[in-house]
Amino acid sequence: MEALVAAMRAALAGVDPLHLAAGALALLVLAILVTARLARGGQRGLGPALDRLGQGQQQLVGALAQLAEAQAGAQIRAMETMERRLGEVSSRVSATLSGSASETAKSLGALQARLSVIDAAQGRIEQLSGNVLGLQEILSNKQARGAFGEVQLAEILRHALPPDAYALQATLSNGRRADALVHLSHPPGPMVIDSKFPLEAYQALASARTEREKREAARALRAAVQTHVAHIAERYIIEGETAESALMFLPSEAVYAELHANHAEVVRQGFERRVWIVSPTTTMAMLTTMRGVMRDARIAAESGRIRRELGALTRDIGRLVDRVGNLERHLAQAGEDLRGVRITADRAATRATRLEEVEFGGDELSAAE
Repeated sequence: MEALVAAMRAALAGVDPLHLAAGALALLVLAILVTARLARGGQRGLGPALDRLGQGQQQLVGALAQLAEAQAGAQIRAMETMERRLGEVSSRVSATLSGSASETAKSLGALQARLSVIDAAQGRIEQLSGNVLGLQEILSNKQARGAFGEVQLAEILRHALPPDAYALQATLSNGRRADALVHLSHPPGPMVIDSKFPLEAYQALASARTEREKREAARALRAAVQTHVAHIAERYIIEGETAESALMFLPSEAVYAELHANHAEVVRQGFERRVWIVSPTTTMAMLTTMRGVMRDARIAAESGRIRRELGALTRDIGRLVDRVGNLERHLAQAGEDLRGVRITADRAATRATRLEEVEFGGDELSAAE
C-alpha cells in the first residue's frame, strides 16, 4: 500500500494529467485491495484497516483535487496554446488568402483582357468571313464579277492618273462603251482599257484532278481569253479615233500568272492583234509610263506659248535697259547741275565773308564830308 501511495505522490509531483490519472487508478486499486483483505480477515484488524483506508481516502481526495487543478491548468495551457496556434494559422491563412485573392484578381484581369482581345479578333474574323462570303457571291455572278473588275480598274486609274487624263464608260463612235479610255495625244491616240475576268475557266483548271480534266479546263481557259481578245480588237481599236492597241485588264494576278506561265500562245496571239493582257500590277506600271508621256506631250504643246512669252519677256527687258540708261543720264546731268550750284554757293559765301571784314574809320568819313 505504501508503494501505491508513493507512486501516487510521484505522479502528483509531475503535475501531468496522465500521471494524475495513474495515481487515481492506484488509489482505486488500493481501495479494492483493502476491501478484499477485509473480506478475508473478517472483523480482525478492522480498526487499523479502516484507519489506513481513511488515510487513503484523504490522500485520494487530495490527489483528486490536485488532479482536477492540474487538469484545469493543463486545459487552460492547452487552450492558450491552441488559441495561439489557431491565431498563427489564421494569420497565415489570411495572408495566403489575401495573396491568393490578389493573384486571382490579377489573373482574372489578365483573363478578361485576353477575352476582350479574343472577342475583338472573333469580331474581325466574323467580319472577314462575311466579306469573303460577299466576295464569293460577287465572283459567282457574271455581271457582279464584271462590275468588280471595273471598280478595281477605276481605283487604279484614280491613283495613277489625274482626273482629266481618263474617262470611265466612254462611248466610241461605233456605239461601243469602253470600261476606261485614257486620253493620250496623237500618236498614239486615246487608248481603251477593257476589264475581263475568266474566273469560271480558271477555277475549273485549279480544281481539276485528272489529266483529262486539266486538259479540258486549260482548253476552256484559252478559248475564253481568245474570245475576249478578239472582242476587244474588233470593238475598241478604231483607226483614226483610238490608239492602234488596247489593254485587256485581268483583275486577278493568279489568272495573269497562269496565262504567262502555261499559255504563252494566248499571250502571243494577243500581241499579234495588238491587245496587251495586263494585271493590276502591270496596269499601274503602264499607267505611270503613260503619265510621263502625257506630261511630255503637254510640255511640247505648251512650248510655242513658252517661246512667245520668252520673246515678250526679252523685249520688256530691252525696254527696261533703255529706261535705266535714260535715268542714269538724267541722274548724271542732275549731278553736274548740283555741283555747279555748289560752286556758285561757295563763291557767294566767300564774297559775303569778305564784305564782313571791311572796316570803315571815322576820320576818313569826316574828310570825305
